[in-house]
Amino acid sequence: MIELILSDRCTNCGACVEVCPVNVINPSASGPPTLARVEECQTCFMCELYCRADAIYVAPDCDRRVEVNPAEIVASGCLGQYRKHSGWDEWAEQFPNNQWLMETVFRRAGEAAAVAAPLLRKSQT
Repeated sequence: MIELILSDRCTNCGACVEVCPVNVINPSASGPPTLARVEECQTCFMCELYCRADAIYVAPDCDRRVEVNPAEIVASGCLGQYRKHSGWDEWAEQFPNNQWLMETVFRRAGEAAAVAAPLLRKSQT
């Protein structure tokens, strides 16, 4: 779930606002965007991918908010790691984007869910 936008790093480009599929980030007339409706965040990491300033931290827990300390997040070096390891922008040559490899995992999960759904419905009746 999105937890943090660092105002001292943010360039106010608005990319995070544009790419958020559930409008969790509001634009601001002056200063960086603000977090709104955070509980609706899908933890899709799109805002992190599109933030070239590495000013956004999305915690991997998608079920609940977690308390974060901005100084600790900066010191941890995790800002921008998702974008880097996904091979975006300046990282394209060093870290090729292998997200497509997840296709097999998603397909197998879908097949397992299709098999389990009738069994689940039957057990609920």
